[in-house]
Amino acid sequence: MASPRCLAEIDHEALRHNARAIRAAIGEQPGIIAVVKADGYGHGGPAVAATLAEFAEQFGVATLDEARAVRAAVGDRDVLILSPCLPNERAAVVAENFIPVVSSTAEAANYARLAATKPARVHLCIDTGMGRIGVWQDEAVAVAKEIAAMPRITLESISTHLPVADSDPAFTAAELEGWASLIALLRPVVPGAKFHALNSAASLSQPHCAADRVRPGLALYGIAPRPEFQARLQPVMTLKTHISLVRDVGAGRGISYGRDFITSKPIRVATLAMGYADGYPRQTSNHGAQVLVRGQRCPVLGRITMDQFMVDVSALPADVEAGEEVVLFGRQSGGEITVNEVAAWAGTISWDIFTRLGRRVVLVHRGT
Repeated sequence: MASPRCLAEIDHEALRHNARAIRAAIGEQPGIIAVVKADGYGHGGPAVAATLAEFAEQFGVATLDEARAVRAAVGDRDVLILSPCLPNERAAVVAENFIPVVSSTAEAANYARLAATKPARVHLCIDTGMGRIGVWQDEAVAVAKEIAAMPRITLESISTHLPVADSDPAFTAAELEGWASLIALLRPVVPGAKFHALNSAASLSQPHCAADRVRPGLALYGIAPRPEFQARLQPVMTLKTHISLVRDVGAGRGISYGRDFITSKPIRVATLAMGYADGYPRQTSNHGAQVLVRGQRCPVLGRITMDQFMVDVSALPADVEAGEEVVLFGRQSGGEITVNEVAAWAGTISWDIFTRLGRRVVLVHRGT
């Protein structure tokens, strides 16, 4: 398709820049686990993984299907499955040599029973405050000993997850201090295991706590979870659509469902070829959202609908017409709207904006 209605341009040079920025922050020793789950945070998981292969020791995904897709792009590089696999997926995980997360001896024992010609590799998660998966930290040493003693299991790595690294430095510092103490207890028990805890926020803010590996996600895609580090990164995705119609609308006219917006004077209205079915959040409706047309910010009018929404182009030259490019977030002709702005208008987070892109949005990869 020469000109898709909706497209997300993926800048692989920016992706490389961000990987180098993470490496510069953590130093030369720790390995990088590139998190490419949720189709590379909406950026195209296999294509992203192929570009990051020169920087990453391993890749992190959420599901067996994602693991297979990434493996096809990166060959025999290790792929960690960071979310628990379903019981009916475990045999394939072992047979295909992926590294699943486990949270208990019982879960590890299930993988051991499925191992045939060689031990199954697993990755033990410890809960130090996330409350999602993992063995509670007080029981971690005992559980690690039990798993390490299983004859058909290799405890490849041990990790925890930081729930507030982007928002609560005091809790995170205490959590990481406790994590360091746990590592000291666990290394003699599992001398071959690698330890990792740092997500994007902590990789940039507390790289001295990196241990053996770090696990960045959002920062690879050019968004710093803590704004003081944004200057080090380059956004990878630019989300675009096109004007499908331009109309002159008189005063006192309603725009979109619910008639939440009534024109107070005559304006020029551009209809855009994108809606919430394409991933532009309906929650931005009537919350000050803007888009870029010819590099200038144009206000969104009324509610976002499934396939279209409207913006005010009255401040632009009169020759604005159907077919022109519109940037939802990214740069255009000297103007910029960030994904964090869109997230704020929607009352959500940038991770959510990236991963909600619909099937009609065409990914266009640049600089692969």
